[in-house]
Amino acid sequence: MDLYTKKGKSLQVVNDRVYTKSGKFFGKIENNKVFGKDGSYVGSIDSGRLVYRSSESAYRSSSCGNYANIGACLKANYTISGIWGDEPSI
Repeated sequence: MDLYTKKGKSLQVVNDRVYTKSGKFFGKIENNKVFGKDGSYVGSIDSGRLVYRSSESAYRSSSCGNYANIGACLKANYTISGIWGDEPSI
């Protein structure tokens, strides 16, 4: 799955885990939402974009612990999207 933030920063997805472009683990995917290590809402996936929506920020998940970081990705960033929501804090 190709995943980018609203502003086009590329992210890495391995199974249900999400990593920054540099390979730092920051969350897991559940039902088209991404939750941080502590189970807090990070953002929703919409058309291949991760966007933060304050109306969905009350969602929580169980904490997912620490996964090892992975290697950096060479995938290029993408263009900014007009999808409703804000850039997630990663």
